[in-house]
Amino acid sequence: MHSVVFGGFAPRELALRIDDARPKAVVSASCGIEGTRVIPYKPLLDEALSLARYRPDISVVLQRPQAHAELSGRDVDWDAAMASSEPADCVPVAATDPLYVLYTSGTTGRPKGVVRDNGGHAVALAWSMANVYDIGPGDVWWAASDVGWVVGHSYIVYAPLLAGATTVLYEGKPVGTPDAGAFWRVVSEYGVKALFTAPTAMRAIKKADPEAALLAGYDLERFRCLFLAGERLDPDTYAWARRVLDVPVIDNWWQTETGWPIAANPRGLEPMAVKPGSPSVPMPGYDLRILDPDGGECPAGQEGAIALRLPLPPGTLTTLWQDDDRFVESYLSRYPGHYLTGDGGYVDENGYVFVMGRMDDVINVAGHRLSTGAMEEVVAAHPDVAECAVIAVHDALKGQVPRAFVVLKVTATCDTDRLEAEIVREVRHRIGAIASLKDVTVVAALPKTRSGKILRGSMRDIANGYDAPPPATIDDPEVLETLRRALRKETSC
Repeated sequence: MHSVVFGGFAPRELALRIDDARPKAVVSASCGIEGTRVIPYKPLLDEALSLARYRPDISVVLQRPQAHAELSGRDVDWDAAMASSEPADCVPVAATDPLYVLYTSGTTGRPKGVVRDNGGHAVALAWSMANVYDIGPGDVWWAASDVGWVVGHSYIVYAPLLAGATTVLYEGKPVGTPDAGAFWRVVSEYGVKALFTAPTAMRAIKKADPEAALLAGYDLERFRCLFLAGERLDPDTYAWARRVLDVPVIDNWWQTETGWPIAANPRGLEPMAVKPGSPSVPMPGYDLRILDPDGGECPAGQEGAIALRLPLPPGTLTTLWQDDDRFVESYLSRYPGHYLTGDGGYVDENGYVFVMGRMDDVINVAGHRLSTGAMEEVVAAHPDVAECAVIAVHDALKGQVPRAFVVLKVTATCDTDRLEAEIVREVRHRIGAIASLKDVTVVAALPKTRSGKILRGSMRDIANGYDAPPPATIDDPEVLETLRRALRKETSC
């Protein structure tokens, strides 16, 4: 079994995972590369091991040329160990034996170790690679994610190997390494058939190169499809990517816990018409239901909690590591007989699923429940907005009111006052006066996790006056601190 932890965790967070997993060995590189920064890992690992109650037998370190790590005690040099190693035969395991543990943040601060099995995992990934992503032997596939996240586990490593496809591993950013044409360079150079990334990556490229001028220098003749997942795909980003790439842009929706798409457009089986804003339809094995607060099923078009009627299909989590009770409490107790995804949305009259965001992102304005995802869709459609987030802020009269934060395109021409007036007017027109959006703040960047998800919960806590610490998964803590300072300044005024 293995448990991969991405390189951005602070020592305390790494120590928590070491204590929970109790590994025989810890394997690390001497450093990681984040854009223009080299991050030494060994000091972080040493501090984590000093904080952890559990002690692994050995620590194996791969020395990268960008930073040399000093070894001592339990440390073993990767190259030296490989030079003296002997091949080992494969070990048969049961289909139900655990393959890996992947930690996801828990609401209590204690990480939840999602357990994936061997057999069901292989079945789901082999089926989805062929039927969802239309990738087979000899194809070149690129999942532009971090190996430490579920996309990395499922679709950088295991699925391409099971499919007999070539997989591209990329250490870099969509912009800045060196420019917003980095993705197109990789697609061109390796003859990538399909790219899987997050909508955030497309928004970053669109912000830096709105007319996709950097595409011109690259040959994308073999490029057939762009898949986006990890957060809600807004229609504006969909339309931009579809226009500049001139290939199908396919949304798909899933979670760390499920390991493969819950809802998707089966490109290798029977491609369906694309509906912007929808990841299309549930995949085989997922009995998706939209439930009201009492557990009743909602009619087509009505928003509710997205739940999956048990049993779950192969490839999904089997439990939480060493904590069956927490697995039941977290996922299976709210609606008996169902797995609670934590997301809200609806299914239209044609069976297409629309995921509107986390249930805790639903805003309650004067007793009316409104989706921040629907408001973000309107805000993102403004021609000067590169990306945005709408959060709920406490209001003494209405309970909650929405507040929008926007990042502008480099080509933006609208002044702040006019931008705010236009966005407020459009939300009122599209959502209704009850939405009460009156506050639009322009920011340089939005705080995100390293997988590209906007930290709406942290933003909401700060806006409501809570001194929320940066979460362990944050990409750039300074972005959150800048936002915190701006909000404090506005409050003091």
